[in-house]
Amino acid sequence: MELSHRQEQIINIVKDNGPITGENIADRLNLTRATLRPDLAILTMAGFLDARPRVGYFYTGKTGSELLSDQLKKLKVREHHSVPVVVNDKVSVYDAITTMFLEDVGTLFVVNESSLLVGVLSRKDLLRASMGNQDLSDIPVHIIMTRVPKIKICHKEDLLLDAANKLIENQIDALPVVIDREDGQEVVGRLTKTNVTKAFVDLVRDENV
Repeated sequence: MELSHRQEQIINIVKDNGPITGENIADRLNLTRATLRPDLAILTMAGFLDARPRVGYFYTGKTGSELLSDQLKKLKVREHHSVPVVVNDKVSVYDAITTMFLEDVGTLFVVNESSLLVGVLSRKDLLRASMGNQDLSDIPVHIIMTRVPKIKICHKEDLLLDAANKLIENQIDALPVVIDREDGQEVVGRLTKTNVTKAFVDLVRDENV
């Protein structure tokens, strides 16, 4: 976050004199309290300052990069996942390849008749299956997919940073976002490396507005 000259002055005043009331800060800058109120609100919401009723403003002691890190650690999967692309476990490898091409995704989630997650198909899985002289229309995807419980998953309330670590550590392109049911897990979203990258870029861009 890029601060204005006045906001930097406010931070320095609070650093040297905190706790200090908004009225006292305004007096030191020869401004009215009403003029100063938006700056104090921005600095408090951004985390540079903390405020306590009837006491005043405190400096939190955090740098811009530390505040950015704090914001990063608050991001949740539910705010950034995409719509999942699923196929039934009975469809053929040929149909799965067609779906992957048409939907322009790198991972398909495989579900059973109850719409519960049973497997995952990657580009590599489909590429391996297409080698040789086999008729891809005769091979069901459940033959080649990676099966539960070997699949890495995430939930809507998981931290985005934790999900990103799963993607990196397991060298995969996407995670199914699931809801736990008594009979299994229902796929409600997909979290990809692109989702994560966009979230991090948007966060940095917002901080620099």
